[in-house]
Amino acid sequence: APAGAAMRTEIATAAAFVTRLLRAAGGVGEEQLRCFRECLQEALREHYKHHWFPLVPSKGSGYRCIRINHKMDPLIGKAAGMIGLSHERLFQLLPSELTLWVDPFEVSYRIGEDGSICVLYESPQPGGKAIKPLESRTSCKEEWRIGRSSPSKNYNMMTVSS
Repeated sequence: APAGAAMRTEIATAAAFVTRLLRAAGGVGEEQLRCFRECLQEALREHYKHHWFPLVPSKGSGYRCIRINHKMDPLIGKAAGMIGLSHERLFQLLPSELTLWVDPFEVSYRIGEDGSICVLYESPQPGGKAIKPLESRTSCKEEWRIGRSSPSKNYNMMTVSS
């Protein structure tokens, strides 16, 4: 399959995720959101064309990484420009720190610099070897629990009592 076809799911997943963040923030019309998603997909396809290595999924990962860190990612900025959203407006709508990794067989993201990594899409790699040991990743629910100040230990002890 040509690289374009191979990347389709990963790119669609990434573009849909950023679009969902914009929709959740409110104030952007559905038609604009649809256009934004299509423009972003197109921009990602172009950007990743010669940087997609299914046999070595981590190769080029930094190049494919979409990042907002008090600077707007140029690809998101470009797609937003197509629907008339300024960078200032984008910063109001999107997290100020977002990292999105779009790699063959896996799309994951992190909000904030020290948040956990949450997986949006994962498919087994041909050849069947796992990409990363899953134990090294906390699920998003875990992150949410850890982020809460209430101690969950007491709660666990109560549920254990017969």
